[in-house]
Amino acid sequence: MEHQSSTPHVLIFPLPIQGHITPMLNLAELLCLANLKVTFLNTTQNHKLLTRNTNIEARFARYPGFVFSIVPDGLADEHPRAGVSKFKDWSSELVEKLALSGEPLLREMLVGSTGIDKVTCLIIDGWISFANEVANEVEVPVIAFRCSSPCYMWTYFCIPKLIQAGDIPFKDEAMDELVKSSPGMDSFLRYRDLPSFCRNQDTSSCQDLLHLFNGEIQRNKQAHAFILNTFEDLEDPTLSLIRSECSKVYSLGPLHAHLKYKLSQKETTLCNNSSSNLWEVDQSCISWLDQKPNKSVVYVSFGSLTILTKDQLREFWAGLVHSKKYFLWVIRPNLIIGSELDNPTPDDLLEGTKKRGCLVKWAPQQEVLAHRAIGGFLTHSGWNSTLESIVAGVPMLCWPYFADQQVNSRFVSEVWRIGLDMKDVCDRTIVEKMINDLMDVKKDELQRSMDKISQLAKTSISEGGSSYSNFNQLIEDIKAMSKKGEH
Repeated sequence: MEHQSSTPHVLIFPLPIQGHITPMLNLAELLCLANLKVTFLNTTQNHKLLTRNTNIEARFARYPGFVFSIVPDGLADEHPRAGVSKFKDWSSELVEKLALSGEPLLREMLVGSTGIDKVTCLIIDGWISFANEVANEVEVPVIAFRCSSPCYMWTYFCIPKLIQAGDIPFKDEAMDELVKSSPGMDSFLRYRDLPSFCRNQDTSSCQDLLHLFNGEIQRNKQAHAFILNTFEDLEDPTLSLIRSECSKVYSLGPLHAHLKYKLSQKETTLCNNSSSNLWEVDQSCISWLDQKPNKSVVYVSFGSLTILTKDQLREFWAGLVHSKKYFLWVIRPNLIIGSELDNPTPDDLLEGTKKRGCLVKWAPQQEVLAHRAIGGFLTHSGWNSTLESIVAGVPMLCWPYFADQQVNSRFVSEVWRIGLDMKDVCDRTIVEKMINDLMDVKKDELQRSMDKISQLAKTSISEGGSSYSNFNQLIEDIKAMSKKGEH
């Protein structure tokens, strides 16, 4: 039986990987603070990891209108779910399996046959196209959440034009040429900066890409609205381009800082621990940082999905040690292809690490970036990491791995000028040189640009700021949907 309620009820369904769960949980909590009912559809595997490694249940227990609902992801228990070399193939498999296991439950939830309150709207991860189709069938409004950057999303919109113009496929020798059929980006975007799946395509593969992207773009345009984790002052030109193609677009970011600000406005004694790590965090690195001088440490993390060859790991390691800088390096258990390093590690690397390094399996990243000892961030250019670095005011050295990260790193270095781009290079001499550029040679100019953008980020989520106001508008629009659904 369908339950009626005057309070809007939002169902949130993320792609079940770390970089998508984190911002969507932050959004869920923001909606709870606005007194909306929220159901968060989590996979069985990830819910186990979250409850084991975080205080997720205590964090959301304060909101009586919030519930977790669990769905199997359809993958075998032994599936790695991270650290995979062919992310595109794996993500396609994940969405396909998730559709088989999740579609029946989602349909039941949307039509109200599971005993939950009637769903006002579905906020889905932009990757989960089957959820969009189910919602349209049962006439529940869909708001698409794109967890990647708007600059990547606009590139995504341009891909059919690039294929039709013959810009994709492109030859290796054209990597540093500018991409002409990319409105708004043709003065700085190179073929090298296109999303990783645009590389090494033949003509027949491009037709598959064209079909895929035309379908995705059509679904995007059918969504009632878009939520983007960014702020107007950072990506205003790109947001204008997206708004020319889509309906309503709400820029609400940086979501982690937005949530922190909203919690600080509440009169509550509850502490905010908004961790959503699927990995166990090693807090010992904070006491290590406490012993280091201001802005003297390079923080190194390649996120939850990047993998390195053993040779790449050694090149980064040698570059870090030879730079003579302190470094805090996150080395996940599945970071390296294969297994552990098989050859003995050279004595100079071991000695240099003992003197100046700290290695952990996973770090409390927001806390690390906010620490006074951090002077630079060697990053894979994932969008969450980029925004966290901006809020913390820490310049970046970018080594993108796949998907949106190639585009993000170009914007970081050439548009916003808050970091350096080291894509497609993994050589100890260059790593050493660029770390020294980040921490010494170009430190002041990067920090000046970063300080300005960091301040704009903080202004956007404060009362009266663009993200703050856009969020209020989103709440009003969801309430209007709820009233419309009652008639």
